[in-house]
Order: sequence, then structure tokens, then C-alpha cells
Amino acid sequence: MKLLLDKQEKYTLVRLEEDKLDSVISPQLKSELVFLNSEGVQNIIFDLEAVKYADSSGLSAILVGNRICQAAEGTFVIARANTSIRKLIEISQLESILKMTSSVEESVALITGE
Repeated sequence: MKLLLDKQEKYTLVRLEEDKLDSVISPQLKSELVFLNSEGVQNIIFDLEAVKYADSSGLSAILVGNRICQAAEGTFVIARANTSIRKLIEISQLESILKMTSSVEESVALITGE
């Protein structure tokens, strides 16, 4: 799994550098998100610009990220998800639970309040 981590003071940017977020990638991604949380990361921006496809196991990994950030009283934001991933989230009726933005900058502003 190709993953880029950019740790900032108020958040960590997690950029998945894969075409697919599926059952092959999801277990590794979940482990990485839990590890970040154990290091004290409360706010995560999950950049999906490179991801073309996600399935239910990918959605499960996203929900793990959201859940651990909420438990840490932080925020989990999905940035730059394409139309098919947004539709998967809508079909799953999770658009009211998951925060999504069209850019990393918007996600940063959402977390920092700037």
C-alpha cells in the first residue's frame, strides 16, 4: 500500500496513492489509522485524489478512521473524493456522518477553524 503521511501540528494528512480502496488495501489502511490514533493524532484529512474506485471494505476503512477521530474528540475529513466514491457514500446513507470537502485546503480550514 502506497501511503503518504504529512504530520502537521493540528492534523495529519493521509494521502492514499492507490487506484483502488478495496479488500486488498483496507486492512492495512485500518491498521495505519489505528496506529496514528495511538500516537495521539486526533484530526485526519484523508486525501482520495488518486483513488478511482472504492468498495464496501474501503468504506469500512473510512468509517474506522471517522470513528477513531470521533473517539479522540477530533475530526476526520475526506478530501477530493471522486464522483463514484461520493455516490457510494450517498447510497450507503453516510453523507450526514462523514465530512467531505473538494480540496485539502477546505479540509484544513474545517479542522483549524480558519
